[in-house]
Amino acid sequence: MSNSLVQKYNVPGPRYTSYPTVPFWNNDTFSAEKWVTSVQESFLENNGELSLYIHLPYCESLCTFCGCHKHITKRHEVEHPYIDTLLAEWKLYLNLFETPPVIKEIHLGGGTPTFFSPDSLKRLIEGIFKFAERAADYDFSFEGHPNNTTKEHLQTLYDLGFRRVSFGVQDYNETVQKAINRIQPFENVKRATEEARAIGYTSVSHDLIFGLPFQELGHVVDTINKTLLLMPERIAFYSYAHVPWIKGNGQRGFSDEDIPKGDEKRKLYEIGKQLLEELGYVEIGMDHFALKEDSLHVAMENQKLHRNFMGYTTQKTNLMIGLGASSISDSWYAFAQNAKSIKEYTQLVKEGIIPVFRGHVLDKKDLTTRKHILNLMCNFTTSWENKGLVLEEMDEIIASLHEFENDQLLTVTNKEIIVKVAGRPFVRNICMAFDSYLKESAPQRQLFSMTV
Repeated sequence: MSNSLVQKYNVPGPRYTSYPTVPFWNNDTFSAEKWVTSVQESFLENNGELSLYIHLPYCESLCTFCGCHKHITKRHEVEHPYIDTLLAEWKLYLNLFETPPVIKEIHLGGGTPTFFSPDSLKRLIEGIFKFAERAADYDFSFEGHPNNTTKEHLQTLYDLGFRRVSFGVQDYNETVQKAINRIQPFENVKRATEEARAIGYTSVSHDLIFGLPFQELGHVVDTINKTLLLMPERIAFYSYAHVPWIKGNGQRGFSDEDIPKGDEKRKLYEIGKQLLEELGYVEIGMDHFALKEDSLHVAMENQKLHRNFMGYTTQKTNLMIGLGASSISDSWYAFAQNAKSIKEYTQLVKEGIIPVFRGHVLDKKDLTTRKHILNLMCNFTTSWENKGLVLEEMDEIIASLHEFENDQLLTVTNKEIIVKVAGRPFVRNICMAFDSYLKESAPQRQLFSMTV
């Protein structure tokens, strides 16, 4: 990749797990009542099918690279009351429906889901399904910390229907691990991966990050070479999002000077990508790789890939309910986020209140723009041949893409945009051309991580 292109397009920009992005949600026109109405409407339209994201926020120690909402504690007595609250929140949603929901997808995220004991997780999932059904093609997954994911965790969740697990690896270099407070030997990852496969998990994913403090090219090469010894079905290869102005002290354990930037950082990705592709991995959307036989690659080939707050998924459900403190939900017509504080979240649920504190109701223009951005993020192409996908600003959008076209990153015809292979690393920038909120805003501070 040209260094000049990296310098040119490396600007702050959204990752587009939603549109509009969270900083531009219009909370003034949002209300809990509107959220409930949108959930009920989406539930009926989709014949009761939905996805669940369940946020399990507890961690025993703070990883300083992490941008997630978490609560640090070694007190495991917090498990039972938190799961009680999750199940009580689920009941609040069940009260909105006239028929039992049909769950297509569950993802346990965090925090550290494997902070919770196998028995606690079993109680959670069995409680969810007391009043719900599994879809015929359901897909359940969870995030596991290799240091504390036991064989019992894996077996218990497998018996409950889970077939995919993602292990956070980040980087195997000791200097990098100390900087991000994530000491995690390769042997732990190997054990967890092999145990998952022996039990019967069909898809194991490893999460790797480039651009971490003190990370050098040799560290990335070594990490990927070790990863390839285990050949996980999926690999997420993320750019470290350094946003200490948003995430506070958690990302201030090192200085800006310690972090690879610009061309240096991009080279980490380019070498990593080359190594992965040489071993048969295919790039999926943005930041993800999968073996050709994995369902994520199959979905991309069939243009059925979907993207939401859980990342890329093979399950396209228009209704995704987020349970737990800070969880974000999506009814397609609206977004809503739960109270971030565990204390506040728990109190609202105890009072019988669906614990959302902010959100956004999408208008017609939002929905059209959302479709274009999803098309670009998942398929690297979008079309406005259908009149329903024509935006008033289409001429302006196309004009703003001329620079990308001149740089041989995409092709624009009279009805579609096709992102070239060389343009895929800049897909966030390309999506920004559609983002009217971003264009109209004049933020007083940087809201997003760098795009490249």
